[in-house]
Amino acid sequence: MTVRILTCVGEAVRPHLKALANLRIAVFRDYPYLYDGDMAYEQRYLDAYARSRRSVFVLALDGEDVVGCSTGIPLVDEIPAIQQPFIGRGMMLSEVFYFGESVLLPAYRGQGIGHRFFDARERHARALPGYGWTGFCAVERAANDPRQPAGYRPNDAFWIKRGYWRQDDMFCTLDWTEIDALESTPHRMRFWLRPLDESVSHP
Repeated sequence: MTVRILTCVGEAVRPHLKALANLRIAVFRDYPYLYDGDMAYEQRYLDAYARSRRSVFVLALDGEDVVGCSTGIPLVDEIPAIQQPFIGRGMMLSEVFYFGESVLLPAYRGQGIGHRFFDARERHARALPGYGWTGFCAVERAANDPRQPAGYRPNDAFWIKRGYWRQDDMFCTLDWTEIDALESTPHRMRFWLRPLDESVSHP
């Protein structure tokens, strides 16, 4: 499979938003997110990213089909729930470029696309003035969660290889409806951080 990487900044991504909403719903339905999918929410979420003039969408395209996407946005343009852990740490929101998510259809995994996603987002953040940090958060599940599929491997080793450090005092809570659930429930999210300047000590 030949996959082309396309980087869109801000509003340039609008022609792809419907495809991205469907992609996010499909990928996040799997463990560990088990997201039931909400098209109205997806449209609001992606619209907020598109309206940010410094946001970035890194698309993986097979022909004209969007098979993967990775996003980033200035932390000052994120929701308060994402901002608050950084404020609590004493970090300047204006100095952090936040990574939203990376989603990729299963058939395209294991080909190095995940690294290309991180390379493109970090390159975008470095090209903008004033950013010293990148970071993201990921859902935490119990090690013995019975819904965990056989052979499941968390992304921790990949993130560590990329230079990100797991934070033991930075968490937020995000709500979504899980598969077969009747209502939205809170989920604990842990943050991972990396300084863009590799000479800076890790947090």
